[in-house]
Amino acid sequence: MNKQLLKLGTRGSRLALWQAETVKALVQQATPDLAVEIVIITSSGDLDRSKPLEQLGGEGLFTKELEHELQQGTIDFAVHSLKDLPTVLPKGFVLSAVPQRGPVEDALVTRSGGGLESLPQGSTVATGSPRRKAQLLNLRSDLNVTGLRGNVPTRLEKLETEDLDGIVLAKAGLERLGFGDRVTEVFPTDRFCPAVGQGAIGIEIREGDQTALNATSAIDHPETHAAVQAERGFLAGLGSGCSLPVGAYAQTDNAAQPAFLTLAGVVLNRQGTERLAADMTGPVGKAWELGERLAELLVGQGGMNLLAE
Repeated sequence: MNKQLLKLGTRGSRLALWQAETVKALVQQATPDLAVEIVIITSSGDLDRSKPLEQLGGEGLFTKELEHELQQGTIDFAVHSLKDLPTVLPKGFVLSAVPQRGPVEDALVTRSGGGLESLPQGSTVATGSPRRKAQLLNLRSDLNVTGLRGNVPTRLEKLETEDLDGIVLAKAGLERLGFGDRVTEVFPTDRFCPAVGQGAIGIEIREGDQTALNATSAIDHPETHAAVQAERGFLAGLGSGCSLPVGAYAQTDNAAQPAFLTLAGVVLNRQGTERLAADMTGPVGKAWELGERLAELLVGQGGMNLLAE
């Protein structure tokens, strides 16, 4: 009997293909009557690798083209790094599943092999993220923090070719591509708050596509899904995106009955000289609302003034 074929859309980077292959294997294992074919789609963010992401337009840079093909029916579902997915999806699309999350932390890779505190005064550390830049400067105001674009292997190459002292990347991406041994320091989340959805994969489908919904929801990890919904609610509550120095990290406590989430959030100014942080707990079933409440708390403490800078 011929299996029903579903087409999975993805970007073409090594990390994106790792994610796509992982999701393909999970779906085929969970629903053996389905076959999955990977379709590579080039995004706007892939076309210009020189300019900072915030200059290219911020949210949706790595997702718009996949959503277009999804809308056209060229693909049946799209796989994203969840931190690339806008907090509010365009009409007609649904976040149908979030598989179990990988590591959430940010990691430092240095040429010397030492950690952040070992770097000499005035060292140059590169990152493409305003969130990472602000938190680096908050920890070490003497650093020269410069921009960085490209996929994981390219960034590691630039560490050597562009005379950098260190670079900061997601631990998950390094480990998934076999570069875990390059990590010289892993930043604890209470000191260096991750990006919303960091380490998680998001699966997007057309609203009302029952076949795609059944196939992808079978690989959903409810604890991860609830955690990232709280984080995304926090970001939506601030009205910001990936181009601002904002971080959030939620964890689920299933030992408690009923289960609840603890959400930590941080807002900084771009120079890293001011930092607001808070945490809040709430029921798993109201994850998005928990994020909005934490955002409201930090707004009340002056968070929007920091972002306006």
